Amino acid sequence: MISSNQTKVLIVEDEAIIAIEIASTLKLLGYQVCGSVMNSDKALDAIKNTAPDLALLDINIKGSMNGIDIARIIRKKYHLPFVFLTSYSDTETLKEVQDTMPYGYIVKPFTESDLRCNIELALYKFKEENSALIPTFTELNSKLRQTLRQREYDVAILLYEGLTYKEIGSRLNLSVNTIKSYQKNLFTKLEVSSRSEAVRKLLTY
Repeated sequence: MISSNQTKVLIVEDEAIIAIEIASTLKLLGYQVCGSVMNSDKALDAIKNTAPDLALLDINIKGSMNGIDIARIIRKKYHLPFVFLTSYSDTETLKEVQDTMPYGYIVKPFTESDLRCNIELALYKFKEENSALIPTFTELNSKLRQTLRQREYDVAILLYEGLTYKEIGSRLNLSVNTIKSYQKNLFTKLEVSSRSEAVRKLLTY
């Protein structure tokens, strides 16, 4: 599991005072706050630009969508765990969020323990799901015409997790150019031309 001081959390909350409180608590717990947005439309841009490890989503936020809509998009388009942090705990809302399959649900007012426990459990669940989906190095190579080197496989896993070139380089202690070179080889061996195609291909093995 990613350690807390490496975990990047995106806050989607339209009440400034609460967003500041969340950010302060996260920092005290050792997490990195990679962004805090008050608008649903900006939230999707933030996910693309900051590559968070986890998103905290309020349900009732400003913009063209609510937090549940964002969660559905995350499930469909992004490989990212999310936790609802909201004032709503009524039966109707709980039924509505079920189809998004959230990794956690925190009802305001929250405590430091609420945040820590939900985030750690969400990350653990996400990691376990990934472990079950992605073939091992040996399994993948047994199905490829051109076998992967270990570093190419490492890059494949981190691409699957949604990390940027810079983040992958930092994680593997390699330069961005080296990562791009490994990715090029990976794409050739998987017979794909993009990251999304590579992710889909990995999930078919």
